[in-house]
This record gives sequence, structure tokens and C-alpha cells, in this order.
Amino acid sequence: MQVLIPTSLRSYTRAARVEASGATLAELLADLDRRYPGLRFRMVDEQDRLRPHMRVFVDGRAVHDLGHPIAAGDDVAIVQALSGG
Repeated sequence: MQVLIPTSLRSYTRAARVEASGATLAELLADLDRRYPGLRFRMVDEQDRLRPHMRVFVDGRAVHDLGHPIAAGDDVAIVQALSGG
């Protein structure tokens, strides 16, 4: 499946959209990390939770659980929240 990568993480992928596979969000992120080492660490903390500034959308719905199922035709977008003042 195609995964949309935010600009801030494209230094890992060198592309806006990349291929990845997995039956769950955790498996999808593990596959992305195999293809693009270090990417998962930027998204997932040491307690295996998405970092507060990371958002993942599957078919337009926000997903917070790494165990969330992912189907082959799902549209997956990774979004990184920006902050500033």
C-alpha cells in the first residue's frame, strides 16, 4: 500500500509516498523501518506509543492504537504536527 510521508520525515524516504505492508499499524511501521531505518523511532516512543506530535490517518480517520488493523487498499497518511509561537 502507499503511505503518505510528511515533509519532516522525507530525509529518511526521499519520497512523498512510499510502499509498505502490514496487517496492523505496528506491522506497517516496522516494515517502513526495515525499508527506511530510523523512521519508526521518530514516530513511536520507548513505551510503544505514537509520539504526541505524530498523527496517522487510515482512510481519513485518526488512528492512535498501534494494533489498529490495516487492509491492503487502505489510504495511510502520516502527519507531523508543528508547533511554534
